[in-house]
Amino acid sequence: MAAPSSSAGFSGLAPLRSVLPNGAVVLVKQTGTMPAVTINLAMRAGAVCDPVDLPGAMHLLSRVVDRGTIETASSAPRSAEDIAEALDSRGISIGLSVTRHLFSVVCTCLAEDFDAVMALVADIVRAPAVPADELATRKGEVLTAIRQDLDNPAVRAVETLMRLLYPPPHPYGIPVKGAADVIERLTRERLLALHAATFAPSALSVVVVGDVEAARATATVARVFGDWSASAPRRVEVYPAPPQLSRRRVIIPMMNKAQADVAYGFTTITRGDPSYYACWLMNHAFGQYSMSGRLGDSIREKQGMAYYVYSSLDANIMEGPLLLRAGVGSENVERAIASIDEELKRLVEGGLMQQELDDSRRFLIHAMPRALETNSSIANFLQNAELYELGLDYDVRLPGLLQRVTLDEANAVARRFLDPGKATVVIAGPYPES
Repeated sequence: MAAPSSSAGFSGLAPLRSVLPNGAVVLVKQTGTMPAVTINLAMRAGAVCDPVDLPGAMHLLSRVVDRGTIETASSAPRSAEDIAEALDSRGISIGLSVTRHLFSVVCTCLAEDFDAVMALVADIVRAPAVPADELATRKGEVLTAIRQDLDNPAVRAVETLMRLLYPPPHPYGIPVKGAADVIERLTRERLLALHAATFAPSALSVVVVGDVEAARATATVARVFGDWSASAPRRVEVYPAPPQLSRRRVIIPMMNKAQADVAYGFTTITRGDPSYYACWLMNHAFGQYSMSGRLGDSIREKQGMAYYVYSSLDANIMEGPLLLRAGVGSENVERAIASIDEELKRLVEGGLMQQELDDSRRFLIHAMPRALETNSSIANFLQNAELYELGLDYDVRLPGLLQRVTLDEANAVARRFLDPGKATVVIAGPYPES
């Protein structure tokens, strides 16, 4: 079955990229579908920047950073109520999140409000006040979320698996939210010190997508961030993934739960690895395409013993995991794991078929234009392209990168990484320790 042509309907996003004198990066894509603008601001200050003794600090900072600002040379102080009023009066909500490598602030506003909202976002990022009363409230919310995670078999399974795949001091094995005892002892002073040490214009990228001219958007960002001066944060240490030499299995008994969650995984590659596209296609065909690829067809559709089953690849700045996930009744745990083993063995020894590879390739290429239909999705795409240094024409090159993957290359990465004899398996739920 022939692969689709490389054009596949792409005309190219062609964003305008500028670098301010202080190192901040500005990416702008003008669209005219609606009179709205999405602002996606990312600081390269994710959970990997947490102090060794304070895991979860960056996540807590994200929960309180918008609860007030201090006075700056260009802006008066704002209380939490002032910020809420400024947002509510414009019908805007701000989303703040922390991943392994990014601290993100995202919002969408009307084009006529862009300048005012950009100024507000800049104040939040540059000059948070972290009021003591707001910090206490947000600590309570984070502690509640951590307690809920401890009672969630799916979360427990994945977090335990990540800790086994990435033991200390590797940061990927530490939950982004941290631990309750750390959150309880975090102070306003430590959070402000963390902000000062990690937030800087040289670590900032601002993506603006919507009904605003590129020159105006760039000038607005320059006006609110251009006078910011701060030392470049220290470089984040890159840890290699430790080799997996044998199979490991851990059971977390949670006998009051209705189902068991299985997390089964391997360490793989970085996002910049030349074999990334082969690994992406292989994983898609194996555990994502249609009703979750081969895994879903075998374990859920044919055998009917899983509520869900799929695989996911998280190639990142450091070597990321490939995880297989399944939710099953306790009576089906061993059968499900045996079936995963069998499907992996079949993949490693027999490989994918050419049609499976072509179907996944076609799906991913043709899905891309639909995935870039909204301002927010375009902004997220451009932010990721900036993080991984993929280039301004990545959307145009991507179909060709996928087309060039051969069947031999896709099967080679399966053989390289997916040995069931070296898998790490975690079971959490109503399943007793054996």
